[in-house]
Amino acid sequence: MQEIRFYNTLGRTLETFVPRQAGTVQIYTCGPTVYGHAHIGNLRTFIFEDFLRRSLSYLGLEVTQVMNLTDVDDKTIRQSNEAGLALNDYTATYIESFFEDLDSLHVERAEHYPRATEHVPEMIAMIETLIDRGFGYVSDGSVFFRIAADEDYGRLSGIDLSNQQRGERVASDEYEKEDARDFVLWKASKEGEPSWDSPWGPGRPGWHMECSAMSMKYLGESFDIHCGGVDNIFPHHENEIAQSESATGKPFVGTWIHSEHLMVDGAKMSKRLGNQYTLKELVERGIEPRAVRYLFVSAHYRQKLNFTFDSVAAAGKALERVDQMRFRLGSARENGPPSTVIAAAIEQLRKDFAGALANDLNASEALSAVFQMVRDVNKIIEDEAVGEGDGERVFAALADVDRVFGVFDPTAWQADDGSAEDSLSDEAVENLLADRQAARQRRDFAESDRIRDELQSQGILIEDTPQGPRWRRG
Repeated sequence: MQEIRFYNTLGRTLETFVPRQAGTVQIYTCGPTVYGHAHIGNLRTFIFEDFLRRSLSYLGLEVTQVMNLTDVDDKTIRQSNEAGLALNDYTATYIESFFEDLDSLHVERAEHYPRATEHVPEMIAMIETLIDRGFGYVSDGSVFFRIAADEDYGRLSGIDLSNQQRGERVASDEYEKEDARDFVLWKASKEGEPSWDSPWGPGRPGWHMECSAMSMKYLGESFDIHCGGVDNIFPHHENEIAQSESATGKPFVGTWIHSEHLMVDGAKMSKRLGNQYTLKELVERGIEPRAVRYLFVSAHYRQKLNFTFDSVAAAGKALERVDQMRFRLGSARENGPPSTVIAAAIEQLRKDFAGALANDLNASEALSAVFQMVRDVNKIIEDEAVGEGDGERVFAALADVDRVFGVFDPTAWQADDGSAEDSLSDEAVENLLADRQAARQRRDFAESDRIRDELQSQGILIEDTPQGPRWRRG
């Protein structure tokens, strides 16, 4: 199997990835806190994790992925109380919304989606172990982790605790990143909050404890990869390491992989700026989820990505280049033996594509390999040198790389939006093409582009030729 290299946040080095068990890989990914609809910053992280999963599978590993659903924390409790709903009833709406977004963006399902509220016994058992080993202590019905007892605390984030006040306790799930004091493992119950019985009285687990207990239940005390957004590095992932390794005495995770922030129009997303979009809001503006997915997977996960409406439009244009090549190839007449140029282009694609993925998920290099093949195939089409079976081989090569990117088959996305049921008749298409030709002849290019966009939204692929436009359904 090809050597795979990842940038490991733990140590901040690019290193060879060696799974604990040959041929398999275990991944834990931090999922949503289900108090509202996911915004596109969240979705960038989830798409990166999907890209990671698909890449590892493409490179020959059998993947087991766990993604948690945080359905009890300060935010979910506060929001459910404000809505006057039971916690489970409130979070159910946003869990459903989360999975709808994943499906709209063609994110593969993980093997497990554990909910925090369904794993409280495992959390209690882990907290008991931490108390027994001297890392946890009880105070007023709550349990806290004693950071001073963990000599290795701060290895992931690099935080320096020497100037921090020791012994102070943080009971909130929402404290700021620079706060490096003792953190809560179990929170004593308060009026109006859901609670579970425990040896220390009624209460609920702390946010960090949820991920440690659930990851170890499904993946074991030590596993291969833990990932999330860079905002999770401290305190969340730092605290996960502290409590997990203190409880087991074993290394918790081999490789930590974190994706960078999504910016919007060059600024950090915030409700105040009005730039914290959900996928549904983008769709209502006419943006296709396929273009959103392409935009998010096209940039390297360790680079900040700036979302603009121009950038997502450019993503759609890039996809059109592949769609047009598919259309032209499907319409081309095959003559003579298979093209050696196409055979070489496919072979080069496979080599470069796999190499790019194995090099810390270099998405831009992988896409460069795809578009090089597109250029090579277009040249063969223009030279009318497409040989017997070439079309089938190119489509198979595209399908192969699409196992990772998930954007190069337009028909798969049309099935999602119901366009197959509502598609235009052949006569309607011909009439619109005639209107478009008339608009082009009178140089009304705005109207010509509008009709082209309307046809493409219906899955109609158009190629302008000297003999007039040709079309087919994508």
